[in-house]
Amino acid sequence: MSRAFVMEFCAGLPGAAWSEPFGPGTDVWKLGGKIFAAIGADAAGVSVKCPDVETAEMLRAAGVATKAPYFHKSWVMVPFAEGEAELEHRLRVSYETIRASLPKKMQANLAPAT
Repeated sequence: MSRAFVMEFCAGLPGAAWSEPFGPGTDVWKLGGKIFAAIGADAAGVSVKCPDVETAEMLRAAGVATKAPYFHKSWVMVPFAEGEAELEHRLRVSYETIRASLPKKMQANLAPAT
């Protein structure tokens, strides 16, 4: 798994927008202006938002993820080595978490996520 997999997967999510707000080489994916995935320039994984701090702590305790640098404690970094299925699941959960926090009108304007 790699940065390319994350970039391709995120590009397919309805309303997802890519940017480099922290400088070249740092890929950030947003939905409605809110970050749901970030990959640092030299990162070996992707930082994603969890639904809550408890889920993030559980993932870290299980060894599936580590603390996401520079983010709140509800964020984790999932190593690329975890595999496609885990990365896809965590990216989708992060995306859906952010999507659910958007205003209802904005949510209604997004195509359903497949």
